[in-house]
Amino acid sequence: MSSTLTVPQAQAALDAWTRDMIAWHFSPATGCDYWLKWAAAAKWDPIKEVKSFADIAKFPHFDDEVLRKEQPERFVPKAFAGRPYNVFETGGTTGMPKQRIGWDDYKVDYEEFSDHYGPDFFPKGANWLMVGPTGPRRLRLAVEHLANYRGGSCYFVDLDPRWVKRLIGMGEMAMARKYQEHVIDQAATIMRHRNIQCMFTTPRLLENLAERMSLVKAGLKGVFVGGTTMTPQYVRFVVEEVLEGKINFAPTYGNTLMGLAISKQLKPEDNYSLTYYSPQPRAVLRIVNPDKPEELMPYGEYGRVELTTMTKEFFVPRFLERDEAIRRPPCSEFPWDGVGDVRPFQSLTKTIIEGVY
Repeated sequence: MSSTLTVPQAQAALDAWTRDMIAWHFSPATGCDYWLKWAAAAKWDPIKEVKSFADIAKFPHFDDEVLRKEQPERFVPKAFAGRPYNVFETGGTTGMPKQRIGWDDYKVDYEEFSDHYGPDFFPKGANWLMVGPTGPRRLRLAVEHLANYRGGSCYFVDLDPRWVKRLIGMGEMAMARKYQEHVIDQAATIMRHRNIQCMFTTPRLLENLAERMSLVKAGLKGVFVGGTTMTPQYVRFVVEEVLEGKINFAPTYGNTLMGLAISKQLKPEDNYSLTYYSPQPRAVLRIVNPDKPEELMPYGEYGRVELTTMTKEFFVPRFLERDEAIRRPPCSEFPWDGVGDVRPFQSLTKTIIEGVY
């Protein structure tokens, strides 16, 4: 499915959306306590000074530690006052979790993801299996909504990624493998006894499940995968070996703050290198110079991922993600910059524990 917008039109739409969202979040009638008091203390008026997305650079980088320290209700827009909200956790393995609140953003994100794929990619009316973190993460509600939106129901196998990371961090590799086997046992049982045609899971768990059974013979038609590091070599392995070249593959890059960045359809010239495109204008990804984050990196070069999220429910300007990626140009499907070959930030110079991701 290709976009109907040109690159200049997409930029103009982003600029208009930015003005609308700034007016929403910094108006006393609709904004939230946190941003209204932030603006008063900062002594500048974003509504007057932000005229385009480029003006978001006037904000400092958002410190997501705020999401640990502040009470969630400080982020409730005045326009949403009195309406119960969801609380979703994001990131972290120890201590007080970071939390964001929401209402319908996850539904919008996953409906847009769904609309990008035709009725045969993930068969309409088919049942789904989610093998991944449920609990306080928005992923659980989001994948079930995706299944329902496409006319199906969803089965779940729970996963606690914090426990896996803790086991690995303590050197308890044998216990981590046993926990992973426990998760795969449950997934394999459901696959054998229920009619499952679509799945969400992580690349590592998908690989482990394929070691137990042929996913093609099990009836799987489409797989939606979320995970940080998928090198071109690994993507080729998943497509050709794990999915036997016969199951539709939708890799994504996403988190609780951003939503879902959809991958461009792979073509032979891509050599299995993934490129993800954010759900503009609701979220914008830029690849910036790690040492001078106000500077964009040239196309084709690695840099740090910077996220700006702008919906009526949630505003986060210029958050520096713990990921790095290659800046990629717009394409026919998405007329804005993409991010390629995502991996943990500075993963080549320090040890990263990814666990089951």
